[in-house]
Amino acid sequence: MFNRLTAHLATRITNRLRPPRSDAGYSTEAVIVIALLATLALAALALISNAVMDRAESITLQ
Repeated sequence: MFNRLTAHLATRITNRLRPPRSDAGYSTEAVIVIALLATLALAALALISNAVMDRAESITLQ
């Protein structure tokens, strides 16, 4: 009984002294993915605006 109690107390003490787990890698990954998605969105916007401008310039007003 004494050994189980000391083992339990030792485990609780080491868990309290251990720093909390960090998710810093996840936030870096999220920033990279969001940057790539923003780049793709800007590229799509450029393609669509070029197509719209070409159509608009082909309209004759006579």
